[in-house]
Amino acid sequence: MDIGQGSNVYRWDGDWAEIPPSDGTADGTAGGREKGWAHHGVAVTAAGDVVTFHPGDSTILVLDAQGRARASWHLPVADAHGITVVQEGGTEFLWIADNGRKRQPELGYEYPPSSGPFSGQVLKTTLDGQIVTVLPKPSVEIYREGNYSPTLVAVDEERYGGSGDIWVADGYGESYVHRYDKTGRYTGSINGEEGNAGRFNCPHGIFIDRRRGLPELYITDRANHRVQVYDLEGRFKRVFGDDFLSSPSGFVTHGDLMVIAELRARLTVLDGKDDLICYLGENEAVCGVDGWPNNKNDAGEIVATRLLEPGRFNSPHGMAVDSTGNIYVSEWLIGGRFIKLARLTE
Repeated sequence: MDIGQGSNVYRWDGDWAEIPPSDGTADGTAGGREKGWAHHGVAVTAAGDVVTFHPGDSTILVLDAQGRARASWHLPVADAHGITVVQEGGTEFLWIADNGRKRQPELGYEYPPSSGPFSGQVLKTTLDGQIVTVLPKPSVEIYREGNYSPTLVAVDEERYGGSGDIWVADGYGESYVHRYDKTGRYTGSINGEEGNAGRFNCPHGIFIDRRRGLPELYITDRANHRVQVYDLEGRFKRVFGDDFLSSPSGFVTHGDLMVIAELRARLTVLDGKDDLICYLGENEAVCGVDGWPNNKNDAGEIVATRLLEPGRFNSPHGMAVDSTGNIYVSEWLIGGRFIKLARLTE
């Protein structure tokens, strides 16, 4: 099935990824892949391998472009919510944003109980799972009693002439974006009050955009249905999208195009001026279903959705693009769904 329009057409492949069964059971069902609530990221290496996280296990998966599992390794996190690939001196590393908790099937898909604030973490690892760095929690007063729940990392990579600074989006905690230098030292924070757009409300995704030559920091202000743009010193520049975005969650770019994953069942394609070109796989009606992104049974219990269909999204979450413009999308739902959009036109 092909989706898109004009020069932006993609072939939908919902069966490309061979996700292995859970390590916990022989058949991968009891608490494993089919019951795990997927809420993870995805990234692509320079070689074209796709890095993601298992829906049910604390396992990083490395797939080739045909979806075959090449490697896997355990990672001590609740969820690899955001995955970012960077390159330093010709070596690739992963930055993992762990939001600190995961919905559990044995708890009726609620989060584990907590007696106080919960805390996620941000880790840097090698491509084979060696932990290189763990960033300290930001030194911000609000975290004395508030939750720290990072959702994605962006790095101003030195290979592009950048500073090496590391930017962390606390999308599920206190809606801050934090800055670290290349050594991992915390240097400051922004929260949207710096500019005239106002306070962030779920800055879920963060991205350094280099399409125009001068790099800029793009932040998905998801619950406010817009994107805020800053320079790389943390100064507000502009805001856009409240007239055509519903739930921006993350970014990729290919050439002059930017694609934004929107949790409410679509991808949004923008041109080099951030104007809307088209939507891909739009299916916002599914978001009104009781229990979305899943379903509810007759007893009112959360169960896996029965409404997935080719060519129409349910809940795009993680997203990555390869060197030829193919897009990989992981969806937020019980059991997960991993879609490849193969680019057909230039």
